[in-house]
Amino acid sequence: MTNMRLRRPWDLPESAVTPERAYLDRREFLGKAGAGVLGLAAISACDLSGQEAAQEGRLSKVPPTPTAELYPAARRDRRFGPGSGHGGITEEKIVAGYNNFYEFSTDKEAVWRLVDRFQARPWQIEVGGLVERPFVIDLTELERTMPLEERIYRLRCVEAWSVVVPWIGFPLAALLKKAEPASRARYVRFVSFLRPEEAPGQKRQTWYPWPYYEALRIDEAMNELAFLATGMYGHPLQKQNGAPIRLAVPWKYGYKSIKSIVRIELSESRPKTFWNDAAPDEYSFLSNVDPSVPHPRWSQATEIVVATGERIPTLPFNGYSEWVAGLYG
Repeated sequence: MTNMRLRRPWDLPESAVTPERAYLDRREFLGKAGAGVLGLAAISACDLSGQEAAQEGRLSKVPPTPTAELYPAARRDRRFGPGSGHGGITEEKIVAGYNNFYEFSTDKEAVWRLVDRFQARPWQIEVGGLVERPFVIDLTELERTMPLEERIYRLRCVEAWSVVVPWIGFPLAALLKKAEPASRARYVRFVSFLRPEEAPGQKRQTWYPWPYYEALRIDEAMNELAFLATGMYGHPLQKQNGAPIRLAVPWKYGYKSIKSIVRIELSESRPKTFWNDAAPDEYSFLSNVDPSVPHPRWSQATEIVVATGERIPTLPFNGYSEWVAGLYG
């Protein structure tokens, strides 16, 4: 019995990636999605049939990096590796071409086309607030300091669609420990960039309180699943997916996984968060994936697998209950 290996919810199959053809049929996808699955922006499948140049274009947004030799990274913890489980790895063309990043556009299919002017290198991260050792570090140094690893995580959007992504990065706890959080620290706040000259969404959508900001409780931030990603699919992050560094908290709705982080602050009082400020009746501070609690405008009981258009049941905490449910009593 000591050698028995229990399958964990994040053990996802490496079985070849989902065929893109199954994803490209807009009519089939929308028919399965049904009415009412609308959220921060309308769900639609990318209609890319016959557009090979566009497909390759989506995969060319990786910023030049002096740390390219660090990618790909190994799966240091085999729990985050392949195995039987929920769905297969989503093809990168889909993840790169269908995502929310309001700083550039509210159209998920347009974001990748609008990131060319965004400068993801050089990049610095500031860590401060209630810490004993505040610091500012260049991302290149951070990548070389932290042992990078690959983790395959499900991403469940609040709009009731999902993908599966192989991220590369390191545990958020490792970075926070370098700063030595003060005993009074209870929350961790994250802030993204503000560059309207490079991000057309920030320039045009002036009603939003840019820059984007999010937060976690410190016990959530120190949980082993909380992850800072600097890469994906064996290479540095695509610009449209949050380059050069983003958060990945797979048991929460996708908007909690803030992209392009420039500052991390620890505090005693609970910080505000972007979508909770914008619509507190629709987006909570915790924002844990919970199929039993509907969004005011649609059910959260099921989700659409973007790669195939299949509707599947949503799992509590996105399937990571065993490792995070204890945080919430």
